[in-house]
Amino acid sequence: MAKTIFTNGKIYTLDELEPLVEAVVVENGRIVDVGSHAEMTLQWGRDGSRVVDLQGRTVTPGLIDSHLHLSGVAFNFLDLDLTGVKSKQEMLDKLRSKANSVPPGKWLVGMGWDENLFTEGGIPTLEELDYAAPHCPIYLKRICHHAFLVNSKALEVSAYDPTIEVPAGGTVVLDPITKKPTGMILESASKLFTKHIPDKSYEELKSGLEKAMNFAVKKGLTSVHTNDPAFFGGFEQTYRMYDELINQEGKALRCNLLIDYPYLQALKAKGMYAGYGNEKLKIGSIKIFADGAFGRRTALLSEQYHDKPDAYGDAMLSQEKLYEIVKNARDHGMPIAVHTIGDQALENVLDVLEQFPSVEYRDRIIHVSLVRPDLIKRLAVPSRIADIQPRFVVGDYPWIKERLGEKREQYLYAWKSLLAAGVICAGGSDAPVEPVDPLLGIHAAVTRRAPWDSHEGWNVGEKLSIQEAVRLFTVGGAYATNEETLKGTISRGKLADMTVYSKNLFQLEDPDELLQTSVEMTIIDGEIQ
Repeated sequence: MAKTIFTNGKIYTLDELEPLVEAVVVENGRIVDVGSHAEMTLQWGRDGSRVVDLQGRTVTPGLIDSHLHLSGVAFNFLDLDLTGVKSKQEMLDKLRSKANSVPPGKWLVGMGWDENLFTEGGIPTLEELDYAAPHCPIYLKRICHHAFLVNSKALEVSAYDPTIEVPAGGTVVLDPITKKPTGMILESASKLFTKHIPDKSYEELKSGLEKAMNFAVKKGLTSVHTNDPAFFGGFEQTYRMYDELINQEGKALRCNLLIDYPYLQALKAKGMYAGYGNEKLKIGSIKIFADGAFGRRTALLSEQYHDKPDAYGDAMLSQEKLYEIVKNARDHGMPIAVHTIGDQALENVLDVLEQFPSVEYRDRIIHVSLVRPDLIKRLAVPSRIADIQPRFVVGDYPWIKERLGEKREQYLYAWKSLLAAGVICAGGSDAPVEPVDPLLGIHAAVTRRAPWDSHEGWNVGEKLSIQEAVRLFTVGGAYATNEETLKGTISRGKLADMTVYSKNLFQLEDPDELLQTSVEMTIIDGEIQ
């Protein structure tokens, strides 16, 4: 394959040896050389090399999302997408419109609603849901995937009655007066309904995944770390889809697969392990949940919730079960990736992790939403990654201040403190919980506020610089999968993955200009996608 010279750009390599260059030479998917336009053209331009003129555009290493669910993004293409809905009436209108095309008795599934975005109206009632979709059962996932809405038809199809056994850790919310369901379902109680929802066909799922992958690349992502088996029909079917799309059909997006703990045995049976695969598709960590989320007060705290003094949140696993899971993962040489939002959940996880030696691949602590100084110190070891989602400040503020109280706000999404303490941090979106677009994540890291707000930001001492924010989605993402020698910077010998922008991210006068910045090229393996 002939060499390609990407030249006449402002190329921020994030490599300290040559931080800013004008040209990158690529051959066989690898970076051969970097330097000035004149040097690279003189040295490499005489043997029929292809030349791509960047026309002065800004380039960074290819963006990496360290934690998302491409399955969820796929379902946004397949089901009713309620992401960004701004009022109860808008949500009900969308539901009614979709229901008109759904045959009687067929499930209507949707996702992405967030009552905190509503400018008017609260969460729809059971009666309102029934009026919008009287003829079909509905199941609507909140954006956090920890709360759900169902209608009377869903209760009927699922054979709900007051004596039904609700799965541990879950709640069917009842009206305090009538003692009848309100339509709100929390956590594992969702299993009462999901077991009645027919699975989508393999081809439907694969089509949705392909759309999700294309969408991620369009947003500038060259690699993602994605957690999907629970939503894609188990480990074997999930791996088959990715293998077909990437290794057989040539989809360019690099994918690292986080595997939920219940599928560890299936992974072992296939002879797979962390790092199994190639530079396009690899097996990653074993994924587990230590707690829930702030929105429904299921995130596990060391001190009670400020707005509900008798509540501390929920541990999804006992310490004994957590120990067993980590031991089983370690017996297979596997790292773990743990969802921890509350500080007590983080402490519980660290207490168990510190009883085991590290393995070749780093353990990942996902979200790290609420920390304490003693916990930050325990995170600052080379074998651990804090896998953070900057856009959470948009979804969680301002209501989170009432949940946790003023005293704890300084330890909420404390990214600057984590970096200052030497914690290795990677940046992700947790899409579809937050948007796939990494530029929105970078904007949130720098401003600590929503794009539509104009204040100085929440807890401004924890704001990141644009350089720090971009490093989360490049260098940090590479460290999370032990691929720092392969990607994350534009350096000789590394994979030729780059993202090209319409504006210079590092010279913006106002960080809100990020919102008007677009991705103009996504380059993977030296090829423009």
